[in-house]
Amino acid sequence: MITSEVADRVYRLGHAFVNCYLVEDDGRVLIVDAGLPAIWPLLAGALRERALRPQDVAALVLTHAHFDHTGVAARVQAHLGVPVWAHPHDFVLAEHPYRYAHENPRAIYPIRHPRALRILGSMAAAGALRVPGVRGLQALPQGGPVDVPGRPVVVPTPGHTAGHCALHLPDRDVVLSGDALVTLDPYTGVPGPQIVAGAATADSALALASLEPLAATGATTVLPGHGEPWTDGVASAVEQARRVGAH
Repeated sequence: MITSEVADRVYRLGHAFVNCYLVEDDGRVLIVDAGLPAIWPLLAGALRERALRPQDVAALVLTHAHFDHTGVAARVQAHLGVPVWAHPHDFVLAEHPYRYAHENPRAIYPIRHPRALRILGSMAAAGALRVPGVRGLQALPQGGPVDVPGRPVVVPTPGHTAGHCALHLPDRDVVLSGDALVTLDPYTGVPGPQIVAGAATADSALALASLEPLAATGATTVLPGHGEPWTDGVASAVEQARRVGAH
């Protein structure tokens, strides 16, 4: 259900090759990204595992509004009564999670990268084809901390989507990179630090440029939207992602 603590009071909940994270601060919880619909009971179990209650959840922050990161966002908003934060450039996408820009035709990827079939099948089984839209979002600041548990600093990292943002937790030496930098690409099945393939990235050149503000955080631990945590420093992850380039 919930994995080990991946950073100081930061917990990874991975399901169907998609990660969301719980950031705990004085008994209050921030959820970062909302997975796919099937994560809902697992989220409740993860809170119980940490001796936390649903009413301890203070907010949900979306690094971006693709369907595999907004799966239970509307449910969290409605049932827990907490604000959902995102960059304004992703508000329309949050309402219509399947109307996302992408550089390359999606259909070619399972043919060229058959190892991705298991990943994409798992995502479909977890509800990837039935994610509801979410409205009434709170606008993330252009920079600086957000007044939610952990007080993450917003790091604008557009490219994967127009409004993609990473979240830096300076006091915990962590950056939650969302899909600005992943360690597993769901569309190719290839592990290691990289940007996501053009099947789901709006502007790969901009996504590669957005690795620079990620590197500038200097964080030791990178917590991606897909794949395992990276603990060898964000600079080395960015260097590898640049070498891989767009695909």
